[in-house]
Amino acid sequence: MPATDRHARRIAVIGGGPAGLMAAEVLSAAGRRVEVFDAMPSVGRKFLLAGRGGLNLTHEEAPERFLARYGSRREDVGRWLAEFGPVQLRAWAAGLGIETFVGSSGRVFPQEMKAAPLLRAWLRRLRAAGVVFHARHRWCGWQDDGRSLRFDTPAGEVAVEAAATVLALGGGSWARLGSDGAWVPLLAARGIIVQPLRPANCGFNLSWSDYLRRRFAGTPVKTVAATFLAPDGSRVEQAGEFLITTHGVEGGLIYAFSAPLRDCIEATGSATLHLDLAPGRTMQRLADDLARPRGRDSLSNHLRRRAGIDGVKAALLRECADAADFASPAGLAARIKSLPLRLVSPRPLDEAISSAGGVDFAAIDQHLMLRALPGVFCAGEMLDWEAPTGGYLLTACFAGGRVAARGVLDWLGTIDAASGR
Repeated sequence: MPATDRHARRIAVIGGGPAGLMAAEVLSAAGRRVEVFDAMPSVGRKFLLAGRGGLNLTHEEAPERFLARYGSRREDVGRWLAEFGPVQLRAWAAGLGIETFVGSSGRVFPQEMKAAPLLRAWLRRLRAAGVVFHARHRWCGWQDDGRSLRFDTPAGEVAVEAAATVLALGGGSWARLGSDGAWVPLLAARGIIVQPLRPANCGFNLSWSDYLRRRFAGTPVKTVAATFLAPDGSRVEQAGEFLITTHGVEGGLIYAFSAPLRDCIEATGSATLHLDLAPGRTMQRLADDLARPRGRDSLSNHLRRRAGIDGVKAALLRECADAADFASPAGLAARIKSLPLRLVSPRPLDEAISSAGGVDFAAIDQHLMLRALPGVFCAGEMLDWEAPTGGYLLTACFAGGRVAARGVLDWLGTIDAASGR
């Protein structure tokens, strides 16, 4: 078969998020016919929402520290990043006309801070390369022949034949944007091992008093540090800020701890995060300052003047400390430096920024092809890995999409060679 005929065979990419679009780019650049199918009216909806407050594309830090963000999957994800890591991602964005900069925290953002310009430029390039997009096409699995893909569309169900398929369907969070996990039973029915989807980068529930809930829900808690000691003895520490919510806590600092906190709650029923409300002061200095005579000051004024504890921090101290902690300056200083927050459960999966769980790595080969379904590849958040916010999620999704696409090209090349095409 002539090369032009061979390349005319359709490759279906299901899911129009970063992983799916990156797979489509690599495949179309290789001269393949690529069609992208998405259940939503337009592609990249979660990507656009993620960039609403400033699109955090990736992170500039030492490679070993970057890889550590992927926990138990650092080796697997590391193979993807070896091909397309933070440096390559920034160069790729520049190729779209999107210049980036490194923020003070090491996070990398587009100069315009928005996702929409990048997505528009990307889609223009994909369409110019011949990629065809099908909106409102919800994947429903395979027809009885096990090969043709089924899609539910406004015009009814349609069947699509493809030479290869890339599944990039996302996880289970933010269902209204298309990441609803509806693919899980479809793969499980074909014998694919899928680990349960769980919330990641999520908030947590705890029992606030009515006073704190009414007075401080929606209030940020700034300039704090947190420590979590897991049951296995591992220790995680980080500074940042978080938000008091009606149900508990959420925000950047909480998301950084979400995986070990969630796992601890699943194993033991609760998890305790310790807050340092005065990270700029030693415990001894706090104790000395609090030991100064109060005079006619109330305890609230004394805490404000001597320890810088007021507002929401003072409310948290009264909420989570015991009466005995206020009996001495040393005891009060110790509690300010290590205030326990007992978390009882993560917030629901659909509220989470991302999800853990998904297609088990034992079910895929090194090219991200499903071992039980030759010609079907998986990429992005639907695989069983997770990472904190800070650009790590997006970087791995982009990289994984490229790996899956190269896997498709290798597999089709092998098939073509075997058939003499």
